[in-house]
Amino acid sequence: MHRVDPFDPGIAVALSGFENKANVFRNLDAPRLYEEAIRRGEAEIADGGALVAATGAHTGRSPHDKFIVRDEFTRASIWWENSQAMTPEHFDRLHADMIAHARSMDLFAQDLHGGADPKHRLKVRVYTEYAWHSLFIRNLLIRPPKSELANFTPDLTVLDLPSFRADPKRHRCRSQTVIAIDFSRKIVLIGGTSYAGEIKKAVFGYLNFLLPPKGVLPMHCSANADGENDTALFFGLSGTGKTTLSADASRSLIGDDEHGWGAEGVFNFEGGCYAKAIKLSREAEPQIFATSERFGTVLENVVLDPSTRRPNFEDDSRTENTRIAYPLDFIANASASGRSSHPRNIVMLTCDAFGVLPSISTLDPAQARYHFLSGY
Repeated sequence: MHRVDPFDPGIAVALSGFENKANVFRNLDAPRLYEEAIRRGEAEIADGGALVAATGAHTGRSPHDKFIVRDEFTRASIWWENSQAMTPEHFDRLHADMIAHARSMDLFAQDLHGGADPKHRLKVRVYTEYAWHSLFIRNLLIRPPKSELANFTPDLTVLDLPSFRADPKRHRCRSQTVIAIDFSRKIVLIGGTSYAGEIKKAVFGYLNFLLPPKGVLPMHCSANADGENDTALFFGLSGTGKTTLSADASRSLIGDDEHGWGAEGVFNFEGGCYAKAIKLSREAEPQIFATSERFGTVLENVVLDPSTRRPNFEDDSRTENTRIAYPLDFIANASASGRSSHPRNIVMLTCDAFGVLPSISTLDPAQARYHFLSGY
């Protein structure tokens, strides 16, 4: 199969065979997706109106099942010692098998943007097997104006099929779960997992590959700003407080997880938040808690009281990695543009169980580099 240059802005790849598929529900909004998810038995509704879904065996990402196609464009640009390679031939076989698997089923398609900066914006088309996954990614990425949807041509296409089971021998993967990215053809394939976070991380992974050669630093961080556009970044591993600290009622929320830092400042990759929900409380995190009581929010692996239908955020019987996914505009002080100035303050949220660093430390640039690279 012909390979293409992933950096050529004139090339837009669609997922062959699905463009005119009759049973694709395109760009449904929240009410329609609720109806489809409930009708298909995918989810239930919590007291307050949130949609609640469970992901089964996979309650987090599967990094050991992620593969990148190694070809002439990626051979010298990927850290292969820390990434698993897939040949173009095996990706093409997986691609064909997933299309065949999906051909007789209903699919949900969302046309969305990754990146709030128009100069670096990525047009993404996401096909999902589940209606609730379609609502999830509609919450998490940026929703373009309806006027742009008629002529929407994707730069990246994602196919998400939880019911597909990969064949390790046939597809040269590790298990029946697979996340495969072909940067040349601009296609991501996700199979064998219902964990919705794989979809958004696939888009982030693509931006992480695409943006550095353009002079933009992709960052796993949250960001907020005050009225004077004084921007702060909060770096940290999952669960260290990025979402909580960036949701400061006295400051404008830029985003809670993924950003780019370019020549003109910081911009959010996303249009929503994917917050950890375990032990969420109205008293400690009032703004985030309020989103759990809104129609349109997705609660992932959160347990409901069978009688009251109220979420039990203390219950970790499914997983400690319970999540809540909501659009940024559910937070009253969220930035409408998703953009801000160059940061003046950078906070690193430590994951240090050994007391190497004091609870609060001011670091000079050399110390910051050392402790960041050391994993603290």
